[in-house]
Amino acid sequence: MTKMPSNTVLDVPDSTDEITREPIYQQVNQRLRSLVQSIQFPVGKQFLTERQISERFQVSRATANKALSNLVAEGLLTFRKGVGTFVSDRTMDYNLRALVSFTEEAIAAGKKPETRVLLFKKIKALDAPQDAVRALQVSGRESIWYMERLRLADALPVILERRYVVASLCRKLKESDIRGSLYKTWKDRFNLDVEGAEATIRAFNLLKEEARILGTRQNAAGLLITSVGFLRGRKPLWFERTLYRGDAYEFHNQMSGIREPVLLPGRFLSRT
Repeated sequence: MTKMPSNTVLDVPDSTDEITREPIYQQVNQRLRSLVQSIQFPVGKQFLTERQISERFQVSRATANKALSNLVAEGLLTFRKGVGTFVSDRTMDYNLRALVSFTEEAIAAGKKPETRVLLFKKIKALDAPQDAVRALQVSGRESIWYMERLRLADALPVILERRYVVASLCRKLKESDIRGSLYKTWKDRFNLDVEGAEATIRAFNLLKEEARILGTRQNAAGLLITSVGFLRGRKPLWFERTLYRGDAYEFHNQMSGIREPVLLPGRFLSRT
Protein backbone atom coordinates (compact mmCIF):
# COMPACT_ATOMS: atom_id res chain seq x y z
CA MET A 1 0.00 0.00 0.00
CA THR A 2 1.42 3.35 -1.08
CA LYS A 3 1.66 5.94 1.67
CA MET A 4 0.50 9.42 0.68
CA PRO A 5 2.86 12.36 1.35
CA SER A 6 1.94 14.34 4.45
CA ASN A 7 1.47 17.53 2.44
CA THR A 8 -0.97 16.01 -0.08
CA VAL A 9 -4.25 17.93 -0.36
CA LEU A 10 -7.22 15.59 -0.20
CA ASP A 11 -10.04 16.35 -2.66
CA VAL A 12 -13.04 15.51 -0.53
CA PRO A 13 -16.15 16.90 -2.24
CA ASP A 14 -19.15 18.00 -0.27
CA SER A 15 -22.48 19.57 -1.06
CA THR A 16 -21.08 23.10 -0.88
CA ASP A 17 -18.56 22.38 -3.66
CA GLU A 18 -21.18 22.06 -6.36
CA ILE A 19 -21.55 25.09 -8.63
CA THR A 20 -25.22 25.58 -9.36
CA ARG A 21 -25.79 29.17 -10.54
CA GLU A 22 -24.22 31.78 -12.80
CA PRO A 23 -21.83 33.50 -12.85
CA ILE A 24 -19.58 30.50 -12.31
CA TYR A 25 -16.30 32.41 -12.08
CA GLN A 26 -17.46 34.56 -9.15
CA GLN A 27 -18.77 31.50 -7.33
CA VAL A 28 -15.48 29.64 -7.70
CA ASN A 29 -13.61 32.73 -6.57
CA GLN A 30 -15.69 33.05 -3.42
CA ARG A 31 -15.44 29.35 -2.56
CA LEU A 32 -11.67 29.40 -2.96
CA ARG A 33 -11.37 32.58 -0.91
CA SER A 34 -13.28 30.89 1.90
CA LEU A 35 -10.97 27.86 1.70
CA VAL A 36 -7.83 30.02 1.82
CA GLN A 37 -9.09 31.65 5.01
CA SER A 38 -10.15 28.38 6.67
CA ILE A 39 -8.20 26.31 9.19
CA GLN A 40 -7.75 23.69 6.45
CA PHE A 41 -5.17 25.93 4.81
CA PRO A 42 -2.89 27.63 7.36
CA VAL A 43 -0.21 30.12 6.31
CA GLY A 44 2.49 28.44 4.21
CA LYS A 45 0.43 25.40 3.23
CA GLN A 46 0.25 24.41 -0.44
CA PHE A 47 -3.13 25.23 -1.96
CA LEU A 48 -5.27 23.32 -4.45
CA THR A 49 -3.87 22.95 -7.96
CA GLU A 50 -5.62 24.07 -11.11
CA ARG A 51 -6.55 20.45 -11.87
CA GLN A 52 -7.88 19.84 -8.36
CA ILE A 53 -10.03 22.97 -8.53
CA SER A 54 -11.37 21.98 -11.94
CA GLU A 55 -12.33 18.51 -10.73
CA ARG A 56 -13.65 19.58 -7.35
CA PHE A 57 -15.95 22.30 -8.65
CA GLN A 58 -16.62 20.78 -12.07
CA VAL A 59 -15.37 23.80 -13.97
CA SER A 60 -12.96 24.25 -16.86
CA ARG A 61 -9.21 24.48 -16.33
CA ALA A 62 -9.35 28.03 -17.73
CA THR A 63 -11.86 29.07 -15.04
CA ALA A 64 -9.77 27.39 -12.34
CA ASN A 65 -6.64 29.17 -13.57
CA LYS A 66 -8.42 32.52 -13.61
CA ALA A 67 -9.66 32.05 -10.05
CA LEU A 68 -6.21 31.05 -8.81
CA SER A 69 -4.60 34.02 -10.57
CA ASN A 70 -7.13 36.35 -8.95
CA LEU A 71 -6.28 35.12 -5.44
CA VAL A 72 -2.57 35.54 -6.18
CA ALA A 73 -3.26 39.12 -7.33
CA GLU A 74 -5.19 39.76 -4.10
CA GLY A 75 -2.20 38.58 -2.10
CA LEU A 76 -4.03 35.63 -0.52
CA LEU A 77 -1.86 33.13 -2.39
CA THR A 78 1.79 33.17 -3.44
CA PHE A 79 2.91 31.49 -6.66
CA ARG A 80 6.22 29.63 -6.65
CA LYS A 81 7.41 28.71 -10.13
CA GLY A 82 7.69 24.98 -10.62
CA VAL A 83 6.25 24.24 -7.18
CA GLY A 84 2.69 25.58 -6.94
CA THR A 85 0.62 28.11 -5.01
CA PHE A 86 0.84 28.56 -1.26
CA VAL A 87 -1.22 30.40 1.34
CA SER A 88 0.33 33.82 1.94
CA ASP A 89 1.10 35.33 5.30
CA ARG A 90 -1.81 37.41 6.59
CA THR A 91 -1.64 41.16 6.05
CA MET A 92 -2.28 43.46 8.99
CA ASP A 93 -5.39 45.62 9.27
CA TYR A 94 -5.36 49.38 9.59
CA ASN A 95 -8.60 50.52 11.20
CA LEU A 96 -9.84 53.72 9.57
CA ARG A 97 -12.44 54.40 12.24
CA ALA A 98 -10.45 54.24 15.46
CA LEU A 99 -6.99 54.74 16.91
CA VAL A 100 -5.52 51.30 17.50
CA SER A 101 -1.91 50.81 18.55
CA PHE A 102 0.46 48.91 16.28
CA THR A 103 1.18 46.53 19.17
CA GLU A 104 -2.49 45.58 19.41
CA GLU A 105 -2.82 45.30 15.61
CA ALA A 106 0.13 42.92 15.40
CA ILE A 107 -1.09 40.74 18.25
CA ALA A 108 -4.58 40.61 16.72
CA ALA A 109 -3.01 39.40 13.47
CA GLY A 110 -1.17 36.65 15.34
CA LYS A 111 2.22 38.33 14.94
CA LYS A 112 4.95 39.34 17.36
CA PRO A 113 5.29 43.15 17.54
CA GLU A 114 8.67 44.86 17.86
CA THR A 115 9.70 48.53 17.94
CA ARG A 116 13.17 49.82 17.14
CA VAL A 117 13.86 53.43 18.10
CA LEU A 118 16.00 54.91 15.33
CA LEU A 119 16.08 58.45 16.70
CA PHE A 120 14.73 60.24 19.78
CA LYS A 121 15.57 63.82 20.70
CA LYS A 122 14.16 67.14 21.83
CA ILE A 123 14.23 70.01 19.36
CA LYS A 124 12.99 73.59 19.28
CA ALA A 125 9.93 74.52 17.25
CA LEU A 126 12.05 76.82 15.09
CA ASP A 127 14.09 73.77 13.99
CA ALA A 128 11.02 71.67 13.08
CA PRO A 129 9.28 71.56 9.67
CA GLN A 130 6.73 74.32 9.27
CA ASP A 131 3.81 71.95 8.63
CA ALA A 132 4.56 70.22 11.95
CA VAL A 133 4.80 73.56 13.77
CA ARG A 134 1.48 74.75 12.33
CA ALA A 135 -0.25 71.47 13.14
CA LEU A 136 1.00 71.45 16.73
CA GLN A 137 0.29 75.16 17.22
CA VAL A 138 3.69 75.80 18.77
CA SER A 139 6.21 78.49 17.98
CA GLY A 140 9.61 79.99 18.74
CA ARG A 141 11.65 78.14 21.33
CA GLU A 142 8.92 75.80 22.54
CA SER A 143 10.20 72.23 22.75
CA ILE A 144 9.11 69.30 20.61
CA TRP A 145 9.97 65.65 20.95
CA TYR A 146 11.06 64.15 17.62
CA MET A 147 11.22 60.41 17.11
CA GLU A 148 11.77 57.92 14.34
CA ARG A 149 10.57 54.39 14.99
CA LEU A 150 10.69 51.22 12.91
CA ARG A 151 7.81 48.87 13.65
CA LEU A 152 8.20 45.16 12.90
CA ALA A 153 5.79 42.23 12.85
CA ASP A 154 7.39 38.79 13.19
CA ALA A 155 10.74 40.52 12.48
CA LEU A 156 9.45 41.97 9.19
CA PRO A 157 9.77 45.80 8.97
CA VAL A 158 6.32 47.17 8.09
CA ILE A 159 6.15 50.80 9.32
CA LEU A 160 8.62 53.68 9.34
CA GLU A 161 7.25 56.37 11.66
CA ARG A 162 8.42 59.98 11.99
CA ARG A 163 6.56 61.81 14.75
CA TYR A 164 6.64 65.24 16.43
CA VAL A 165 5.11 65.57 19.90
CA VAL A 166 4.41 68.68 22.03
CA ALA A 167 7.01 68.28 24.78
CA SER A 168 5.16 70.38 27.38
CA LEU A 169 2.39 67.75 27.46
CA CYS A 170 4.76 64.90 28.35
CA ARG A 171 7.91 66.55 29.67
CA LYS A 172 9.47 63.42 31.15
CA LEU A 173 9.03 61.21 28.10
CA LYS A 174 11.95 58.77 27.79
CA GLU A 175 13.23 56.56 25.03
CA SER A 176 12.11 53.50 26.97
CA ASP A 177 8.55 54.89 26.89
CA ILE A 178 8.39 54.78 23.10
CA ARG A 179 9.56 51.21 22.59
CA GLY A 180 5.97 50.07 22.82
CA SER A 181 2.56 51.66 22.42
CA LEU A 182 2.67 55.45 22.64
CA TYR A 183 -1.09 55.50 23.16
CA LYS A 184 -0.67 53.36 26.26
CA THR A 185 2.23 55.51 27.51
CA TRP A 186 0.22 58.72 27.12
CA LYS A 187 -2.78 57.23 28.86
CA ASP A 188 -1.10 55.31 31.69
CA ARG A 189 2.00 57.41 32.43
CA PHE A 190 0.89 60.93 31.59
CA ASN A 191 -2.89 60.64 32.06
CA LEU A 192 -3.53 62.20 28.66
CA ASP A 193 -6.99 61.78 27.16
CA VAL A 194 -6.43 61.18 23.44
CA GLU A 195 -9.63 62.08 21.61
CA GLY A 196 -8.78 61.21 18.02
CA ALA A 197 -6.84 62.23 14.93
CA GLU A 198 -7.21 63.78 11.50
CA ALA A 199 -5.38 61.83 8.82
CA THR A 200 -4.74 61.78 5.10
CA ILE A 201 -3.57 58.71 3.18
CA ARG A 202 -1.92 58.64 -0.22
CA ALA A 203 0.06 56.27 -2.38
CA PHE A 204 3.82 56.67 -2.19
CA ASN A 205 6.77 55.00 -3.91
CA LEU A 206 9.48 54.31 -1.35
CA LEU A 207 12.73 56.20 -1.78
CA LYS A 208 16.05 54.36 -1.65
CA GLU A 209 16.82 54.95 2.04
CA GLU A 210 13.23 54.34 3.18
CA ALA A 211 13.12 51.13 1.16
CA ARG A 212 16.40 50.00 2.73
CA ILE A 213 15.07 50.57 6.25
CA LEU A 214 11.81 48.78 5.46
CA GLY A 215 13.65 45.86 3.87
CA THR A 216 12.12 46.17 0.42
CA ARG A 217 13.09 47.51 -3.00
CA GLN A 218 13.36 51.13 -4.09
CA ASN A 219 10.12 52.48 -5.60
CA ALA A 220 8.10 49.69 -4.01
CA ALA A 221 4.49 50.64 -3.30
CA GLY A 222 3.89 52.23 0.07
CA LEU A 223 1.25 54.28 1.84
CA LEU A 224 2.04 57.63 3.42
CA ILE A 225 -0.16 58.63 6.34
CA THR A 226 0.05 62.21 7.56
CA SER A 227 -1.92 62.84 10.74
CA VAL A 228 -2.47 65.18 13.65
CA GLY A 229 -3.53 63.72 17.00
CA PHE A 230 -5.60 65.59 19.55
CA LEU A 231 -6.35 65.52 23.23
CA ARG A 232 -9.86 66.09 24.52
CA GLY A 233 -10.92 69.59 23.48
CA ARG A 234 -9.01 69.39 20.17
CA LYS A 235 -5.63 70.31 21.71
CA PRO A 236 -2.87 69.06 19.34
CA LEU A 237 -0.52 66.44 20.78
CA TRP A 238 1.35 64.95 17.82
CA PHE A 239 2.05 65.35 14.13
CA GLU A 240 3.35 62.42 12.12
CA ARG A 241 4.38 61.29 8.67
CA THR A 242 4.39 57.51 8.63
CA LEU A 243 5.20 55.11 5.82
CA TYR A 244 3.50 51.72 5.57
CA ARG A 245 4.72 48.90 3.35
CA GLY A 246 2.02 48.37 0.73
CA ASP A 247 2.43 44.60 0.78
CA ALA A 248 1.98 44.33 4.55
CA TYR A 249 -1.21 46.26 5.27
CA GLU A 250 -4.89 46.30 4.37
CA PHE A 251 -7.01 49.35 5.15
CA HIS A 252 -10.49 48.49 6.37
CA ASN A 253 -13.53 50.71 6.77
CA GLN A 254 -17.26 50.28 7.09
CA MET A 255 -19.44 52.69 5.09
CA SER A 256 -23.03 53.71 5.65
CA GLY A 257 -25.64 54.44 3.00
CA ILE A 258 -25.49 56.96 0.16
CA ARG A 259 -25.30 60.58 1.25
CA GLU A 260 -24.72 63.98 -0.28
CA PRO A 261 -21.02 64.91 -0.54
CA VAL A 262 -19.58 67.15 2.15
CA LEU A 263 -16.31 69.01 1.65
CA LEU A 264 -14.03 68.64 4.64
CA PRO A 265 -10.33 69.50 5.15
CA GLY A 266 -9.82 66.11 6.79
CA ARG A 267 -11.72 63.33 8.46
CA PHE A 268 -11.84 63.13 12.25
CA LEU A 269 -11.18 59.65 13.55
CA SER A 270 -12.86 59.30 16.91
CA ARG A 271 -11.64 56.70 19.35
CA THR A 272 -14.04 53.85 19.96
